[in-house]
Amino acid sequence: MSGPRPVVLSGPSGAGKSTLLKKLLQEYGSVFGFSVSHTTRDPRPGEENGKDYFFVTREVMQRDIAAGDFIEHAEFSGNLYGTSKAAVRAVQAMNRICVLDVDLQGVRNIKKTDLWPLYICVQAPSLEVLEQRLRARNTETEESLAKRLTAAKADTESSKEPGLFDLIIVNDNLDKAYSTLKEALSEEIKKAQGTGCS
Repeated sequence: MSGPRPVVLSGPSGAGKSTLLKKLLQEYGSVFGFSVSHTTRDPRPGEENGKDYFFVTREVMQRDIAAGDFIEHAEFSGNLYGTSKAAVRAVQAMNRICVLDVDLQGVRNIKKTDLWPLYICVQAPSLEVLEQRLRARNTETEESLAKRLTAAKADTESSKEPGLFDLIIVNDNLDKAYSTLKEALSEEIKKAQGTGCS
């Protein structure tokens, strides 16, 4: 497939993926397209169906997974999450860099496809910082916080696996992390803007 490569962003909740993504979209709004994931969890206040996620029932999602309509999917905290092939194709059809925000299981699943994205992992500087960030959100119960921290610890270890990621960004300074991310994506941004050498 010609055009810009998709980007797979991974990392634990609270590492700053969403914040970095928002900055990218503010600066290069027309260059990036976000593949909207599916989930079986309930919407949080302010989330919109089709914009933040496609909120679906477990039955619908399991049927579509079985039909092979998903690039990746995973279960987390009792809910299914996944990226459909159609969501990625919709973004690529607009000559945009498709951004996929997935967990480690998702990264491994995408590695088995022919998608050929850039794999970037965003990490918090430490689990302590991650816990502070998650607590500051006020969206977690103690139980879900504990699950997220356990998952984050496992993610951090697995992200060191050779060849799993093209780049690991430790988000201890937002501006520095953003500039590293921008530099990593500069070639694809040029392609999407039509200014790359062809």
